Amino acid sequence: MSDAIIRSAMRWVMAAFYAAAGCLHLATPQAFVLIVPDWAPWPYELVLFTGACELAGAVALLTRRLRTAAGVMLALYAICVFPANVKHALDNVQVPGLPTSWWYHAPRLAFQPVLVWWALYAASVIDWPFRRFRARQA
Repeated sequence: MSDAIIRSAMRWVMAAFYAAAGCLHLATPQAFVLIVPDWAPWPYELVLFTGACELAGAVALLTRRLRTAAGVMLALYAICVFPANVKHALDNVQVPGLPTSWWYHAPRLAFQPVLVWWALYAASVIDWPFRRFRARQA
């Protein structure tokens, strides 16, 4: 399978994920306000803003013109929301519809760096690790 096909599939999956998450943030912001860290200002507005960012990132990731910027911004977004995921896990915040066990939280926290890489790779910002791996095979 070609690199272009893999990246395209990854873009569509990521765009679908972020579009769904954005819709959830905008439709049920109160559920997400619960996990906004105490030090973050305007929690309700912040949740609405993050929902809008997720939707914008999803759409931009599927365009040629904005793809690179979208990949970088979605990678930064994944880093920026990490403190909310940590609060959700460590404070055992009850969010309707989401599990509360570490069987949910541990993989979610561990997957965050993968989301950062995924956004950058799908948007063709980086080639790692595949270019290096292919070079060793030759």
